[in-house]
Amino acid sequence: MVSNFMDSGLPSENPARVAHNLEQIIHSDNYRLAHQDLDLLNRSSMRGVRMLLEIRKPELFLEEAGITSTIIVFGGARLQEKLAAEASLKEAIKELDANPDSAEWKRKVSRARKMVELSSYYDAAREFAFLASHFGQSGPISGPSCSTHVIVTGGGPGIMEAANRGAFDAGCRSIGLNIELPHEQNPNPYITPNLCFKFNYFALRKFHFVMRAVGAVLFPGGYGTLDELFELLTLRQVGTQHAMPIVLFGKDYWSRLIDFEFMADSGLIDDEDLKLIQFADTATEAWDLIQNQTFNPG
Repeated sequence: MVSNFMDSGLPSENPARVAHNLEQIIHSDNYRLAHQDLDLLNRSSMRGVRMLLEIRKPELFLEEAGITSTIIVFGGARLQEKLAAEASLKEAIKELDANPDSAEWKRKVSRARKMVELSSYYDAAREFAFLASHFGQSGPISGPSCSTHVIVTGGGPGIMEAANRGAFDAGCRSIGLNIELPHEQNPNPYITPNLCFKFNYFALRKFHFVMRAVGAVLFPGGYGTLDELFELLTLRQVGTQHAMPIVLFGKDYWSRLIDFEFMADSGLIDDEDLKLIQFADTATEAWDLIQNQTFNPG
């Protein structure tokens, strides 16, 4: 004989308790759609998923924007245009006058003077990007044109800002590949709004720098600039990156900083590897090197 469930001695159901349980189910993190669960996506075990998203998101939107080729511009984030550099020097001199025996402020004044000298590179990067955008792109920004030789930078200040600004001056599009850092680096205001991307992983940011690049121009900079330079040279040397001009802007600066000839003389690189590098001292020279090898390869 089948027993009656209601006669089994179980307590009667409490509607309020059931409703509360349903409320907990609906609002549980585990009930969210997986792609909407940020706590899940931020777990260390989901790193692979996050990396895939960082590969695919910029690629998807660059494809939709019709971007077919880019020119990389690297350089120091600390470089300023001349007026700003002169203002910083003035402040440093004022502090030194108030503390004439301070070795720290003497050093800061010396560095500030050098930054005024280096400010010419800001103007040069801006001019180069203007030339590359004006002559490398054409047609309305909203149309299928304006999609080749698009300036791409790290999206931050300094030389990056100058290059995005040059494209902005030309009325053309430019790309910013920003990176999330412990000290926040906001994007500069000259990037095309829908072509500015933020990355968490340096490696994947590098991937997007080179995948459409038909040339690269590197201005004086710090560790980050050197890192990108040797990354490009290594990719070209081993043949995993297609032929593209790598232009070092400011021959005297770069020749003093890195003795490439010494590396070749020492047998650490081949003489042919020296041909991977070209030098320019004006924006026009840099643009001529890029266009001669991209519009007229070979």
